Amino acid sequence: MPFTILLPILSGRNNESFVCAGELLIDMICTDKGKSLDRGEHFIKKAGGAPANVAAAIAALGGQTAIAAKVGKDPFGKHLKNTMSECGVDTRYIAEDSQHFTTMAFVSLMENGERDFVFSRGADGYLSSEDIASIPLEQFDVFHFGSATAFLPGELHDTYLTLLEKAKYSDKFISFDPNYRHLLFHDRQDVFRDKSLHFLSQCHFAKLSEEEALLISGRGTLNEAVIHLQRWSDAVLCITLGNKGTLLRVGDYTEIIGSIPVNPVDTTGAGDAFVGAVLYQLTMLPKDIITRLSRDQWKKSYLTLIKPEPVPVSIWERWRHSDIYPTLFLMNKACRTNQLPQGSTNC
Repeated sequence: MPFTILLPILSGRNNESFVCAGELLIDMICTDKGKSLDRGEHFIKKAGGAPANVAAAIAALGGQTAIAAKVGKDPFGKHLKNTMSECGVDTRYIAEDSQHFTTMAFVSLMENGERDFVFSRGADGYLSSEDIASIPLEQFDVFHFGSATAFLPGELHDTYLTLLEKAKYSDKFISFDPNYRHLLFHDRQDVFRDKSLHFLSQCHFAKLSEEEALLISGRGTLNEAVIHLQRWSDAVLCITLGNKGTLLRVGDYTEIIGSIPVNPVDTTGAGDAFVGAVLYQLTMLPKDIITRLSRDQWKKSYLTLIKPEPVPVSIWERWRHSDIYPTLFLMNKACRTNQLPQGSTNC
């Protein structure tokens, strides 16, 4: 299938600019391992939110990225803005709300591996159309929609849709990650499914987990889910399958690319790192190269990406929210090898 259909609007310039839209929040992580939130006594605060993770990943790789979000005009909001700025993310479009506190998520990892989770929603849900009116669309090439809270009721929901319409009208590259959270949508899965299908029909690249693919498609097997999603979207589709690898769907071509064996410590945010690295690498290639990538070249490039490689400590100093995100440098190998077609630009 020709990539002119799938990736029509990449300009061919290096260092494209990105906008990541959605929640920016504080993760209050219980450090008393194995204890539920009602028993835990010690917590540390971390900058969080799926769009923020993607923005930080892109910035860590050298990309120019901004985040559109809303925080409370309080010490936690100040911490979030400072953290994103230190990561190299443009914070001009982070609005401050004097009427609502910064959104927080309290998380504890139980002994059985499950997470005890309480979500205290605040300012993120009040991002308004007026808050994003100052974003100069002409200065950005890629818009990533990866919010976990944007499909909840509130101003953010309407603003999210407005920004999608503006990006589509302006012929921008659109990326989507539904970021399903069971604790937020367990009683409104139909709403989540309908909203996700709408974004899938509008985007050029989408990353889903296996759980999300089955939920959104309403099918019982992965193969059935892919066939159903293909009817909704022409996007390049990546479905992450944990230690089984990643399903790559390009047009009518589908293949599962295996993962390298690792001993996982914590997979929180790994999907966001994956998205950020993919988007950064795609926009480092000229449009004429991307549109001529064959399915075998996609596969070959992906296999190159998942070779183990040491990660310089300096990257973690720039991306302070993370402890382990090797995905960034695994993906970054694409432009530093000879696995891409002749004529590709260098990173």
